[in-house]
Amino acid sequence: MTDREIINALIMRDEQKTRQFFFKNCRPLFMSIIRQIFSYEVDYDEFVNELYLYLMENDAYRLRQFKGRSSLYQWLKVIAIRYFISKRDSMIDAQSANTPYKEQASTTEADDSVCASADLRHLLAAMPNQRYAYIIKRLLIDDIEPEQLAREMGIETSNLYNIKRRAMTQLTRVALTDIKRYDKR
Repeated sequence: MTDREIINALIMRDEQKTRQFFFKNCRPLFMSIIRQIFSYEVDYDEFVNELYLYLMENDAYRLRQFKGRSSLYQWLKVIAIRYFISKRDSMIDAQSANTPYKEQASTTEADDSVCASADLRHLLAAMPNQRYAYIIKRLLIDDIEPEQLAREMGIETSNLYNIKRRAMTQLTRVALTDIKRYDKR
């Protein structure tokens, strides 16, 4: 399906396509956003429900604003991050982090971390430009300061940010291709 067909299916409230899109196609993207934004455990279904309600407000006004200047996934990523950053302290109850089963939560977190790390290594290895993969690894995984990495690479920090932006775009494309390949199995 094209981005426009997905948008139209969401606006028309096509239950099957909506479920496929939010709970299967977008799952890796949304899990990444959850880990980035929230310092406590957030239920995936609750996250999706909140985002869906936000997108469908005022007769799906926000969905109708999609112009196709970027991929639907990139557009949705920006929308979701902005929305949840503005609402993270008031919308999803931070008390949900206090579960009576601490051991289970830590095991699940460790499993998720191992899976996420393996997935990221797989995606980085699949990137056509390994310089981009190196920059993402150093900045996001190794958590090195951009200024330090720029010095190591012999480039300006501003140039590093431009390269990082292109690298993240390429990583997004690789991830979306990987999702499509996985769906075909």
